[in-house]
Amino acid sequence: MSDNQSWNSSGSEEDLEPKEECGHAAGVAEFSGVLSKWTNYIHGWQDRWVVLKNNTLSYYKSQDETEYGCRGSLCLSKAVITPHEFDECRLDISVNDSVWYLRAQDPYHRNQWIDSIELHRSIRAGRTERGGVQGSSLAPSAPVDSGYGSESSLRRHGSMLSLTSATSGYSATSTSSFKKGHSLREKLAEMETFRDILCRQVDTLQKYFDSCANAESRDELQRDKIVEDDEDDFPSTRTDGEFLHNNNGSREKLFQSLSLKGINGIDFKGEAITFKATTAGILATLSHCIDLMVKREDSWQKRLEKEMEKRRRIEESYKSALIELKKKSHFGGPDYEEGPNSLINEDEFFDAVEAALDRQDKMEEQSQTEKTRIQRSSPVPPGDVYSSSGSHRFSDKVEEMVQNHMTYSLQDVGGDANWQLVVEEGEMKVYRREVEENGIVLDPLKATHSVKGVTGHEVCHFFWDTAYRNDWETTIENFNVVETLSDNAMIVYQTHKRVWPASQRDVLYLSAMRKIVTNNENDPDTWLVCNFSVDHDDAQVSSRCVRAKINIAMICQTLVSPPEGNREISRDNILCKITYVANVNPGGWAPASVLRAVAKREYPKFLKRFTSYVQEKTAGKPILF
Repeated sequence: MSDNQSWNSSGSEEDLEPKEECGHAAGVAEFSGVLSKWTNYIHGWQDRWVVLKNNTLSYYKSQDETEYGCRGSLCLSKAVITPHEFDECRLDISVNDSVWYLRAQDPYHRNQWIDSIELHRSIRAGRTERGGVQGSSLAPSAPVDSGYGSESSLRRHGSMLSLTSATSGYSATSTSSFKKGHSLREKLAEMETFRDILCRQVDTLQKYFDSCANAESRDELQRDKIVEDDEDDFPSTRTDGEFLHNNNGSREKLFQSLSLKGINGIDFKGEAITFKATTAGILATLSHCIDLMVKREDSWQKRLEKEMEKRRRIEESYKSALIELKKKSHFGGPDYEEGPNSLINEDEFFDAVEAALDRQDKMEEQSQTEKTRIQRSSPVPPGDVYSSSGSHRFSDKVEEMVQNHMTYSLQDVGGDANWQLVVEEGEMKVYRREVEENGIVLDPLKATHSVKGVTGHEVCHFFWDTAYRNDWETTIENFNVVETLSDNAMIVYQTHKRVWPASQRDVLYLSAMRKIVTNNENDPDTWLVCNFSVDHDDAQVSSRCVRAKINIAMICQTLVSPPEGNREISRDNILCKITYVANVNPGGWAPASVLRAVAKREYPKFLKRFTSYVQEKTAGKPILF
């Protein structure tokens, strides 16, 4: 995601929340600092000023631009923070389909950012939860809606003020409560109400039956007493002062009085009708509950089938997308970049690098045909200036590197050196030794070449002098001289053009040019340029590029064949024998096959391009020994 597009990272409709929704994390201090943000596959990681405030993460191009407005922001309420599985300095923050890839300078600072983000989120969640609890405590509870009114209103009814007393001509199937279509929850509430009513009715009927039983017992006792009184033909008096006589009329009056007073005024017929209506309502509601559950089961079964079909289609789409993704170049986030955990396999990585190199070559050819060269001439210091390493803080290191190259670089490639010939084009031969360290390819390369019409001094001069660097070097994006140490030594910082999916490389090196003084006059005139990596305070390592380490030497020997007769030496009598050695540590992981293939392809092209340039620049010019 580029910087120009990142403002959309929280702009979807789902993320457009009120300001209080994003939270004002009261009591949480603002947290800010520099993080590297992944922009796109061209510019890679770029340093950005990131601010965490009020549960919102914003970023600016630099700290000086904070007053002009942020370039993008994320509300952290719905954000997912994922520490990278392998990169200890990286964290990914995603909201829906938008992802920010961020990288701290070390694991400690990454953990600081994660802790601060989680602190903002937790305080925001706590405020939301407290607000929700307070709001819920003030909300009244809605009564359960059923055909009989609310549950509480039914429970206030007495046993007699029940279903039948509220509705004349009661029918279990005609009440609105029994209409189908109510939710299962409503039906269950009706069932609970019916249960309470039925319990009260059962209690009422039980009291009625108990009263009947008690009345029957008292009647039997009275009958026994009356019989005894009749046998004695003696009238008796009841406790209520009523006289009982021994005749039929008195017995009927007695039994009638006992029966009416023992019932306690309970309407048995009304209670029986109500009981019957309640049980009918229960049965009807149970039937409707069963129907609702059956319908719900059918509905869920259909929904399950739809979800299974949807899952099958998504799996098929996912498989087809994977197949299409493998056919195309990967222009995704940093997980598709160079590294041991890259999602690109070795073959795809190789194809992408080859395609990028082909595009660069085509662009270079077009620019060369359109560009008109400006003839420049820089003053060449006298030869004795290059006879020593000069006087500076790296003098001893330069002298050591020169002696090592003169001792080992000019050795024959045969014997136990294990050099393998990988390219042979005319006079040019390129050798390689396969060396790996911790999975990183460190293959030393050695190339030999013979060029007619130029001297070793001329070849080394054009190779060393930065005034001509852009004329023949096509892989450099930009460079600058960090420090000039002496007339023949300087420190140079240069960045190379990016070849996706490989990361961009930069190099900081000391470049020194030397004339090798020999004691034997028969030895060929020898010149050398050595470039080796150093450290400098003005060119620190940045997260934008991977710092490569180099140790390179261009050793040129001038061979002169005597002219015929008294003719002067011309360029036809000159041959330059070139030995070029390169030890490069790419600084990051990349497939070994890719690095070796690029080296095999680019080094011969570089030598041919450079030597052709030197021949073009020296044609018709005085010979520089």
